Amino acid sequence: MASPIRVTVWNEFIHERSSDVVKSIYPDGIHAVVAAALREHLGERVQVRTATLDEPDHGLSKAVLKETDVLMWWGHAAHDEVSGKVVKRVQKRILKGMGLVAMHSAHASKIFRRMMGTGCMLRWREAGERERLWNLAPGHPITAGLKEEYFELEHTEMYGEFFDIPPPDELIFVSWFEGGEVFRSGCIWRRGAGKIFYFRPGHETYPIYYDANVRRVLANAAAWAAPSGAPYVGKGRNIPEPLSPIANPLESHDDLHGAPPANRATR
Repeated sequence: MASPIRVTVWNEFIHERSSDVVKSIYPDGIHAVVAAALREHLGERVQVRTATLDEPDHGLSKAVLKETDVLMWWGHAAHDEVSGKVVKRVQKRILKGMGLVAMHSAHASKIFRRMMGTGCMLRWREAGERERLWNLAPGHPITAGLKEEYFELEHTEMYGEFFDIPPPDELIFVSWFEGGEVFRSGCIWRRGAGKIFYFRPGHETYPIYYDANVRRVLANAAAWAAPSGAPYVGKGRNIPEPLSPIANPLESHDDLHGAPPANRATR
């Protein structure tokens, strides 16, 4: 039997403790409900731990990340409180193969914006309107088990275009909202050896993470984002010996690739 996928579900865990409305929906935190969805659908194929903002290193120490195959991230109220040191640590792990599943308002998280290289901002409206998510990739592992061409969420927060992200490598879902907007709500990118999936549903004041289709997609995404085992070599390498003979090699100037001369004139 293959080793289980090691997933860490990260959540700020702020709204659930400060808002009675959110607490009534997610009394143990959004992270607990997402973790339960993974266990429900993946069973022995997954090993889940959770981490929150207020823990030392936000629960994402070097040791924890080393033992994490997929990191699932939910944040909203405290993006700026996430340590830059931890973000850099997470980025390195993604480039080396750890998967990232960014949920809902994690579009504005430091780690997602760093991996995208753009502002990742969008339009939004909170009116409890209906959302219809169209499945654009019915053969993709992330959509496995979805029985219809689309599924709906009765009440949700609207996200609308323009969504300031780089063009996705693959677009899995697009959403239509009752108020008329549309949104790229399921997007895939690859960064280094790591796989990234952004999934839009999940506003804290609605019970969206109890929805059967949302739970299935999150579990599928965790399985899909697990490392493939491909090595990642992110550093430049000088290769003086060619793989094949070079007929007429020219003089090398390797000294120009080092540090600038100590006596370099400055302007």
